[in-house]
Amino acid sequence: MRQKRYHLDVLGLLVLAVMVLGGCATVYEPAETNLAAGEVYILTPKAGAEPRINSPKVFGVRPASPFLFTIAAPGDRPMTFAAEDLPTGLKVDHNTGRITGSVKQPGTYNVTLKATNALGTAERGLKIVVGDKIALTPPMGWNSWNCWAAEVSDENVRQSAKAMADSGLVNHGWVYMNIDDTWQAPRGGEFNAILGNEKFGDMKGLCDYVHSLGLKIGIYSTPWVTSYAGYIGGSSDNKNGSWEKVNGYNNYHKNHRHGKYSFAANDAKQWAAWGMDYLKYDWNPNDEANTKQMADALLASGRDIVYSLSNTAPFEHADTWVKLANCWRTTGDIRDGWTKAQLPPGEKWALGILDIWKLHEKWAPYNGPGHWNDADMLVVGKVGWGKKLHDTYLTPDEQYTHISLWCLWSAPLLLGCPLDKLDDFTLNLLTNDEVLAIDQDPLGIQATQVASSEHGKVLAKKLEDGSLAVGLFNIGTETETVTVKWSDLGIKGKQVVRDLWRQKDIGVFDNEFSAKVRPHGVVLVKIKTTQ
Repeated sequence: MRQKRYHLDVLGLLVLAVMVLGGCATVYEPAETNLAAGEVYILTPKAGAEPRINSPKVFGVRPASPFLFTIAAPGDRPMTFAAEDLPTGLKVDHNTGRITGSVKQPGTYNVTLKATNALGTAERGLKIVVGDKIALTPPMGWNSWNCWAAEVSDENVRQSAKAMADSGLVNHGWVYMNIDDTWQAPRGGEFNAILGNEKFGDMKGLCDYVHSLGLKIGIYSTPWVTSYAGYIGGSSDNKNGSWEKVNGYNNYHKNHRHGKYSFAANDAKQWAAWGMDYLKYDWNPNDEANTKQMADALLASGRDIVYSLSNTAPFEHADTWVKLANCWRTTGDIRDGWTKAQLPPGEKWALGILDIWKLHEKWAPYNGPGHWNDADMLVVGKVGWGKKLHDTYLTPDEQYTHISLWCLWSAPLLLGCPLDKLDDFTLNLLTNDEVLAIDQDPLGIQATQVASSEHGKVLAKKLEDGSLAVGLFNIGTETETVTVKWSDLGIKGKQVVRDLWRQKDIGVFDNEFSAKVRPHGVVLVKIKTTQ
């Protein structure tokens, strides 16, 4: 799939002139429209050397909780940082851009972030909200499962964390380094909590290392007796929490159940003591009692820990998940295919991109700051669920669709690839700040479908600045012209249309906008009035 690579800034964007003439606009035809199927083409132009700030515009923290926020700013180094009007209790490291400390007084604080290098200074506002909500924008980061699965270890988490920093992903807002299943050893220690096994001999040291890079770290657990991968869970039939590993497929599944005694409070205290920032809590079906028990335990831990439910949260209890959790999985597990029919025989139980799309749509009313519909992890780069990694089976067009959809949905963005093995295409895909800003928009609205044809689908969402993010998708197997009418969007008059992947204004349109879209591809635009 990756024999040839096309940089469209080198080829030139051979785009038709787009003008409004007598109410009739030409169809936008991006330069790569006629490339052969499967060719790898890089859309986003190389960023300049001047500083730019890409941090979220809003950040939530609970009173007196430990605070860590890294100013995300690409551009040439050396670079210095400042944060004006910080609330009492916080300070900024001028060399790293890390804001640390704690704030006791609830309230909303408007801060000005600055990043300076030899070419100039960038500024951006940050609203720090000290109250009862965290995760005011969707979490962005990494999870170990889709590449390392049961092979995850302290070593490859550190390796990926270092790569998150060295690759510059941290400068585009990627923050969380989340450990999935298979880290667990039987209970013990100060809190009689689950401890790290032989692969994770120093969890506190690992957390400190990840934090030293300006990143955050997450952990995995389940309220069941035994996790999906066969490791100790958060409950037990024994009052002391003892657990015995079971062998055999049938016995293993018998322990996918809730034990008589819960140790949610014990485990939450241990995670807070280590310095964890995120919890993936995994069982099926999610239920209110166990969800609330862990929610209360996390709140009592003294540390802000993003609470993410997995997997396939029952839709009929959506109001409950909004009240108790920060994220919840809306579907089953993803794999790197367009549909499940295209997955290898042994993986047809999982879901492809189009399958996820169909299941995720109905959740739109429940998305918003502090509570996010999670469409599962990203399957770009190298994936493989263990030792044998392969380049994602998604075509380049499907990968642009994948990222565009998740950003339009304001879904959590969790990479599932080894970050030290990113190729140029994948790194470019993950560092387009205009596209990522759609995901991180402070309104947190999930895009909904506003128009459709046999193969064309149009999704749109309102943004904080009053503009609209619109995705024109082609789910068919031939290039299609996809159109969005202003009446579909509830707008009128002349509108400036900007191509977000190519980071360029296309032109001014009246009444509608049409584009040629490659098979399984997308044209992602921002539409804003000229007035």
